This record gives sequence, C-alpha cells and structure tokens, in this order.
Amino acid sequence: MHKQLALILAATLALVLSGCSGTEPVASAAKPSTPAPAANPSAAMPDEFIASGPIVVENQVDIAAQRDAMVAAIHFDTGASVRKGQLLAELDSRQVNADLEAARARARSIEADVKHWEAEIKALEADEYRVSEMHKAGLSTKQQLDHAEFKTQADRFELERESENLANARATVRSLELELEKTRIVAPFDGIVARRYVRAGERVASGDRLFWVTATGPMRVKFTLPEQYIGKVTRGAEIGVTAAGEKDRRAKIVQVSPVVDPASGTIEVVAELLGPAGELRPGMTAQVTLPKP
Repeated sequence: MHKQLALILAATLALVLSGCSGTEPVASAAKPSTPAPAANPSAAMPDEFIASGPIVVENQVDIAAQRDAMVAAIHFDTGASVRKGQLLAELDSRQVNADLEAARARARSIEADVKHWEAEIKALEADEYRVSEMHKAGLSTKQQLDHAEFKTQADRFELERESENLANARATVRSLELELEKTRIVAPFDGIVARRYVRAGERVASGDRLFWVTATGPMRVKFTLPEQYIGKVTRGAEIGVTAAGEKDRRAKIVQVSPVVDPASGTIEVVAELLGPAGELRPGMTAQVTLPKP
C-alpha cells in the first residue's frame, strides 16, 4: 500500500517537473532588407549641349623685322589704336639711304649714256642714208657704204648694252627701295597694338618680333563638336553664346569643318558674334549652347 502510494507520488512529481522545464520557442532570424533599386544609367540627359572655345578675330599677327638693324624710333605703344598703313616704328635706314642715292645716281648716268647712243645712232643713220644715195649716184664706193652700215650697227649694239645696264641699275634701285621700306614698320590692318616687344635703340635681327597687332572685330567663337553634329549644324544658323557674364548673346555659324579630327572625333566650328562687342575681347572664353543632335 505504501509502495503504491510512493509510485503515484513519484509519477506526479515527474509530470510537474517536465511541464516546468519547457522553454519558449526562439524567434526566427529577421529577414534581410530588400536592396534599394540601382540608379537608372539611361536617365534623361539635358536637351542642350554646351561647348566652349576662345573668342578670336580673323586679323591677328606678330609683326617681325625683315632685316637686321637698330630700332631708331617707336611711334605707338601697347593699347594704342592704329589704322592700316600707319607707321608703328622705324629702323635705322642711313646705310640703305646712302646706297639708294648711289644707285639712283648710277641709273641717271646710264640713262644719259643711253640717250647719247640713241642720238649717235640717229646721226649715223643719216650718214648712212647720205652715203647710200651717193653710192646710187656713183659718187661713193661700196666700201664707204659698208663702213657707214657697220658703224651704225656697232652703235646699235652699244645702245643695246647700255639699255641693259640701265635696266640692271633700275632693278638695283628698286631693290634698295624695298630694303628702305623694310625699315618702316607699318600696321597691316586696322586694330590695336596688343603687345610691344622692342625698345628704341635696341638692335634686332631679321625675324625678331616687334609688335603684336590684333583687329577688334568681327569677333568669332571657335569651338569643337562631336561628330554626331555632322549635318546638324549648318552655315547661317544662329546659336546662343555666353561670354563675360552675358548670357543672351547670339552668334551666326560662318564655318563648319568638312572633315572629322580622327584623334578626337570632333569637327571644328566657327561662329561670328552678332551685335556690338561690349566688354568682349579676343582671347576670352565663351560657352556655346546647341540643341542635342
């Protein structure tokens, strides 16, 4: 009896202990968050294409010395406005002037010799005619007639020689006149003196830079475009230009390169700015706006 009661109590105690030792179920691991969608690489681009390039002018040149000489005088400095043909500077021309005067004197001397021989030939031709008529009348011999003819012919050769000498002397004069012109440094076109490289009294050699002269207009923008613009940009079309803070400038395309640069895959375009120059200057950078091709 006691043994049965003990077995019942042991079984009851085992059931109670098994119920208390149970654990709550572990929560499942959190699911990984869904990654954000990647940016669309084919997002819409702006409807405009912007290129940039320098503002240039057609006439812009370094004026160089054409002969070795000393700078005798300078008449215009940097920033001065000049007109075509105005004298910018003078090189020492004393030696050239002396040589030129000597050459002109020699040419005048030879010219006088030519006139002398022309008069001499006229006199000999008159004598030859007189001897010829006398020979026809039997009043002179054949030898006398031949002598008159030979004398006239010889003087004609002398006249021809002096005429060639005169041509040579005149060519020498012309050459020295050109050398004299090289001592006068003149403006090749209307514009401004952008830079002066020399001083009075300085000796320069042929090819040395003296002045940088630039025109002030018409101003143009030179820029490049991708080859996709071939056939899309044409001469005469107007485009927008931004330069020196001015965003409402317009320009007209005046030149489109007929070939593509193989190194960059671009074409060169030149557009001429419309309206007054205002604050724009050659060398500034301008931005050009065009619709996408």
